[in-house]
Amino acid sequence: MSKLAVVALGGNALLRGNQSGTIREQEQNAFNTCKSLVDLILRGYTVVITHGNGPQVGNLILKNEAGYEKFLLPKMPLDVCVAESQGQIAHIIAVQMERLLLQHNIQKEVISMVTHVEVDANDPAFQNPTKPVGQFFLKEEADLLSKANGWQFREDPRKRGWRRVVASPVPTHVRSAHIVKKLTDDGHIVICVGGGGIPVIQNGYGTMKGVEAVIDKDLASSVLANQIGADELVILTDVPQAYLNFQKENEVALGEITVDEAEKHIKNGEFAAGSMGPKIQAAVNFVKNGGKRAVITEAGELGKANPGTRIIAN
Repeated sequence: MSKLAVVALGGNALLRGNQSGTIREQEQNAFNTCKSLVDLILRGYTVVITHGNGPQVGNLILKNEAGYEKFLLPKMPLDVCVAESQGQIAHIIAVQMERLLLQHNIQKEVISMVTHVEVDANDPAFQNPTKPVGQFFLKEEADLLSKANGWQFREDPRKRGWRRVVASPVPTHVRSAHIVKKLTDDGHIVICVGGGGIPVIQNGYGTMKGVEAVIDKDLASSVLANQIGADELVILTDVPQAYLNFQKENEVALGEITVDEAEKHIKNGEFAAGSMGPKIQAAVNFVKNGGKRAVITEAGELGKANPGTRIIAN
């Protein structure tokens, strides 16, 4: 039987830190990343693709500001920007994936879904923004933007600059996950939960209401993976493994570890909140809730028998 894997693509899957973000750059990056996903498919996996949107949604926010200042165009709320980035990124990934499927004569459909993800209206994250979005700025630039717009900024743990941070509530439920499951049961490739999903809450009438937030895509991907009964959660990032003492002289690469070991490292503060921390937590959540294995690695490592950092049950 085919294995079902949810593969979460990091923001670097489309846009590298040293790139301007042209459509050609994003298409080439998506093509290169999707090569690894095709390798999984050829090995018998059915794949659900989720993706980040940090650089893209941040750029949309900046365009909002520029359009308002120059042309008085109405500003769109953050949930609408997330929805816009979902469609944009899913289109880029789908086109490149279909190119590769054709090259390998793989008869599968690629289906993109605009996805709503429920959060708790009382989540304390709304009072403590931590999720980085958009590009990196110098400290002086960040200070000016903060003063002009009331935004909050934090320095990147890897010292690449300062980024805006927004509320990142915990995802509780992926709406329409049962549709994703039906599509994968039929063998299709589904792109969904883009940027962690469009954050929504239930209003008093039982219907959805968008909220000003960005959901961590790894945590949302973990929720989705458990809801659809995935065998594996694969989190792709820009390093081959997770590390203890990251970028220090005593750095240690992590191979296969148990949930207990991973939770011990989280408790000891080994993983930065804005980068590796949510990935390790998402992996732990997935395995604790019935998943068989979670993998954290870069796309080029997927062809190996034991890629990256693997988190398994105790």
